[in-house]
Amino acid sequence: MHSMPRIPILLLLLIVSLTLTARAADPGEDLLAAAKKGDADTVQALLGKGVDVNFKNSYGATALSFAADKGHLAVVKLLLQHKADVNAKDTFYKSSPLDWAVSRNYVDIVKALVEAGAEDAGKALRSAAAKGDVKFVAAILDGAKLNETVLNEQALTKALAATPAKHAAVAELLTKAGAKPPAIPEVTVDRDVLAAYAGTYRSDEGSELTIAIEEGKFTARGVAGPASPLTAIDSDSFQNPDGTSTLTFRREGDMVTSLISKRDTSEMIFRRVESSNKPAPVAAAIDDPGGVVTSPLNWPSFRGPRASGIADGQFPPLVWDATKDLNIRWKTPIPGLGHSCPIVWDDRVYLTTAVSSAGKAELRTGLYGDVDSVNESAEHSWRVYCLDKSTGEILWERTACTGVPKIKRHPKASHANPTPATDGVHVVASFGSEGLYCYDRDGKLLWQKSLGVLDSGWFFDADYQWGFGSSPILYQDRVIVQCDVGKDSFLAAYSLADGEETWRTPRDEIPSWGTPTIVETPDRVELVTNATRYARGYDPRTGEELWRLGPHSEITVPTPVFGAGLIFVSSGYRPIKPIYAIRPGATGDISLKKGETTNDAVAWSTEKGGPYMPTPIVYDNYLYTCTNAGILTCFEAQTGKQVYRERLGGGGGYTASPVAADGKLYFTSEESDVRVVRAGPKFELLASNPLGDPCVSTPAISDGMLFIRTQHYLFGIGRKPPHHEKAARADMP
Repeated sequence: MHSMPRIPILLLLLIVSLTLTARAADPGEDLLAAAKKGDADTVQALLGKGVDVNFKNSYGATALSFAADKGHLAVVKLLLQHKADVNAKDTFYKSSPLDWAVSRNYVDIVKALVEAGAEDAGKALRSAAAKGDVKFVAAILDGAKLNETVLNEQALTKALAATPAKHAAVAELLTKAGAKPPAIPEVTVDRDVLAAYAGTYRSDEGSELTIAIEEGKFTARGVAGPASPLTAIDSDSFQNPDGTSTLTFRREGDMVTSLISKRDTSEMIFRRVESSNKPAPVAAAIDDPGGVVTSPLNWPSFRGPRASGIADGQFPPLVWDATKDLNIRWKTPIPGLGHSCPIVWDDRVYLTTAVSSAGKAELRTGLYGDVDSVNESAEHSWRVYCLDKSTGEILWERTACTGVPKIKRHPKASHANPTPATDGVHVVASFGSEGLYCYDRDGKLLWQKSLGVLDSGWFFDADYQWGFGSSPILYQDRVIVQCDVGKDSFLAAYSLADGEETWRTPRDEIPSWGTPTIVETPDRVELVTNATRYARGYDPRTGEELWRLGPHSEITVPTPVFGAGLIFVSSGYRPIKPIYAIRPGATGDISLKKGETTNDAVAWSTEKGGPYMPTPIVYDNYLYTCTNAGILTCFEAQTGKQVYRERLGGGGGYTASPVAADGKLYFTSEESDVRVVRAGPKFELLASNPLGDPCVSTPAISDGMLFIRTQHYLFGIGRKPPHHEKAARADMP
């Protein structure tokens, strides 16, 4: 075998040094950074040195897009003066500078971009007109006066058609600009035909459209927003008022089964779902006999044992109502804001929180796509709580650290997201950038460890920080943490006895929020992680990578789960929303080739249907996934065959992960409603239980009780009175 030619060590070091220096001093990246900051002087200096004004980052974003997103009008004008491409779209979101400015409501920047020739001016005008936004409509029209090529009569007319009748001021502006009243189609459709189309239609991604006849008009309505009137193109096809989208209904025989929604070049299929006017079951009207817990379960970390979420034999209640004190054993106020989940060991419950000295912390729940950060400059205290499982009494409270948060958080996140972990002797709490802390069961601090600044945020723009989320897990005598951040991601293990690092494995990953999972089979133990570039399996004793599988969503949150003999990893963001069912024992790169859905290591897969936030659950050979919008899908775990897809209902979004016990599945909505579904191949909603307080944390189950952490409280939920269960257990041999 021939040897490679030797390079003198000094020359090699020089080459490496020059390479690193070149990477660190990329003038294009400097331009992007200056544009984000609104530093016009630096932008001017860089452009003067010949830096490409249209330099693109790895996602195809330019300085003009970032300046438009941040609201820096002076920089936007400066870039446009230097011939920045006003229509450059990034490669991920396919958004132009105008799209970013419109989404941020920057009127002056919108005007400047339209004046510079933004091709999306017509789309922006229709959107502003539909909202009745006089300022935006005026700004776009003013910009168009200075650049007559961006809007024509057709675009103005479409905007006028999209304007609601109540917004006369907008209609007047558009009419003066040259918009013509849209021609009314002469096609009429029999009312009986329209009535046959009425109903609810749902896409594979969980979006819904409701078709109805309202006040004599044929309309389409999404989950949110007003109904939009439809006009007929022919007996099967209809368009919205501005003609930008069409709906075409499809039949199988005499039955209307689906519709196709087309907008520009995109197309989406919505399938008809059976309507149900049945209200959610009334809690007090349902029989809930419970059972005798012979062996109380410990719930040691996120989602319980091995993140399974399963607590059979614990007989938690089916029904409760926190607003009426029905089956509420106790309710303990918890200060501050934290989304960590409660854990349980023997007679104790552990929980963490972050308390701001400024008082109430902002929490914004609901279905929205805001990427903003909450920047809090007030001092916080990060605390660990231990409560009595039976009474909710606080047994001890410890302050791990105090200070101003090192990174910002998302409006729906907290500074105490990771769930603690315990083996009954040690209690380990992670506060991300604020460190890792280990206590004994009585609250004595055994050790603490800095993990560095863990900056997790939006992959597209690191300025938007969202907060750390991955929870620690315990394996044998070690604490294992997954730290996927913007730079220098890693997986590491620390001694449970003294906090000494036992191994660290670098990861070529961008931010992710899932928790690692231990998978034990007779042949091997695997530490499984989920992230953007790859899901990976590691040896938990050494940190050595065993296998990897990609691709995934650009944002990954769900934790891997093991059940029915398979490892399930999933994610629910663009560009794909995969579910992979992996056979334990894999080695090497097991990624599927183009067009494949299975191979020797992957039992089955799909590129759509993965959940965004909630971790799936495998229960009695069925895999259940829940979308943020509350769309519940049941699959055969072994084959991936879809069994059903139904809407859970209830208000708000679903962030908490489902849990299961004794033939029932529990789904917690952000708007404080816990919906209970019968496990199995047929969807059956058994109960809807109000908590009366927003909730994004996953419940714990043990000893006849559910422990649910809401924004302000920790609830101990169990049947009243509990005495017969305790007495029965005491009498057992």
